[in-house]
Amino acid sequence: MNLTSRQFNLELSGGSSGSRSAKVDAAIEKLSAAAGAESRGAIFTRAEVVEFILDLVGYTEDKPLAQCRLLEPSFGGGDFLLPAVSRLLKAWRAAKGTKSALDDMGEAIRAVELHRETFQSTRAAVIALLVEEGLAERTAVALADRWLTLDDFLLAPLTGQFDFVVGNPPYVRQELIPAPLLAEYRGRYQTLYDRADLYIPFIERSLSALSKGGSLGFICADRWMKNRYGGPLRSLVAERFHLKIYVNMVDTPAFHSNVIAYPAITVISRESPGATRIAHCPAIDRATLTKLAAALRVNPLPKDCGSVRELARVTDGAEPWLLESSDQMALIRRLEQEFPTLEEAGCMVGIGVATGADKAFIGDFDTLDVEPDRKLPLVTTRDIVSGEVKWRGQGVINPFADTGGLVDLRDYPRLRRYLEARQEVIAGRHCAQKSPANWYRTIDRITPALARKPKLLIPDIKGEAHIVFEGGNLYPHHNLYYVTSETWDLRALQAVLLSAITRLFVATYSTKMRGGFLRFQAQYLRRLRLPHWRSVSESLRVDLIDAATRRDMQACNRAAFKLYGLSHEEKSGLGGNEE
Repeated sequence: MNLTSRQFNLELSGGSSGSRSAKVDAAIEKLSAAAGAESRGAIFTRAEVVEFILDLVGYTEDKPLAQCRLLEPSFGGGDFLLPAVSRLLKAWRAAKGTKSALDDMGEAIRAVELHRETFQSTRAAVIALLVEEGLAERTAVALADRWLTLDDFLLAPLTGQFDFVVGNPPYVRQELIPAPLLAEYRGRYQTLYDRADLYIPFIERSLSALSKGGSLGFICADRWMKNRYGGPLRSLVAERFHLKIYVNMVDTPAFHSNVIAYPAITVISRESPGATRIAHCPAIDRATLTKLAAALRVNPLPKDCGSVRELARVTDGAEPWLLESSDQMALIRRLEQEFPTLEEAGCMVGIGVATGADKAFIGDFDTLDVEPDRKLPLVTTRDIVSGEVKWRGQGVINPFADTGGLVDLRDYPRLRRYLEARQEVIAGRHCAQKSPANWYRTIDRITPALARKPKLLIPDIKGEAHIVFEGGNLYPHHNLYYVTSETWDLRALQAVLLSAITRLFVATYSTKMRGGFLRFQAQYLRRLRLPHWRSVSESLRVDLIDAATRRDMQACNRAAFKLYGLSHEEKSGLGGNEE
């Protein structure tokens, strides 16, 4: 999905023309008065990280900052705003401005905040800082009122363009945004696609506000860089901007509170696309970050650049950004060119059943008081923690007829009594309220034949691949992905999925979570390349099956490396050269 020039440029003035409706204004007022920081997506950034980002975008005291314009789209408690004001004042004094402070600096900052109480407290802090720096209180108040706006950044009018945009945009799921406001956003921002979080249109509008040569520096979740909903925004960046700097911040104390998502700092400039400077997981102290900022900005990049790498062609239309080492990227690209995808090679990827009310639909298999053909033995993540299936005896109710649709409860008196005893919970689900006649269906259709199929089970979030063989007795729960195949031997396939090659694919395309955990989701598993089973030699088939059966990780790697014909250098890039 691409943005036209007209659509993109409209964002500078707040999107499409026309006044906001009363419903939209009411929704904004509700958010403006929201009490909890979580509902507003407020995460507070450490001072060292703020100074680092200001350095990275070039908002430094040796520049004529009073002649530049800086935008902060969601200033919150002033984590970015107050240090930026301090730098502006020092630069203004060093330049010995010829006019008054108000005339010289009145257009230097534009900062927006939606939450009224936060706006008022931060405004007071800005005024106090200006007075402490020697400005008259009247001037301090006038500057604060010029700089600060109480409004919704995504809808507020903006005049002119900006040399710098910095901040930590709010991380808010769509479910928390009032429906009229979400509809208004969707009408204005084409990157608000699929299940995109609120920070996505914040980035779009911030980019639209950049002047030629201007730079945006944000710290936020990196999910958009790889997942489906980030595609339109990645396309926009690839077409119109330069991804200059990417700093992986996983497991660093970048914020004043813990976050589960994998944060990253990105610096994007309104320039022709070029190579991207990359750094990983720096220590959070001012001296280290000051040195790293200098290394990330120096031109040209010296040969001995320490922890900084430079990669070309990171952006590629809507494709996920590949930010791994260049040798690993080369391996990924080679395998993608030479081999079919997992599903093209005859394997199917799916996810287990979601019921919407597990306490009602799931229980001890033997004591579920329904007709025998209305329940199935269920496998969950807790059943496979050892690497082998150790069934704990859970079962799931199956309300679906084999011929399609739901069974008639009149034909199943025990099932009917069971479900009606739990009707309040079951019928209260969103899916049931949408279709009251089908109140007792599970969210996902249950197909008993799946239980009888041998399959590989894969938990969603793991530090390493955790691939478990299940021989065809159990139905998977929704926290498990599964792979079946009519062509590949599943034990051989298990060896491939346990190998470093699969981990490389998932690590490259997946978003990571706090602690370095990977998401082994269907969308990433489908990226894996796999030879056709008919092309695998008999001896290699034996090696793969044996390695998986013994759960020998080194043997899985050796067999998988041979399967893909890895060179000595490619093996080294994956951390192993076993022959």
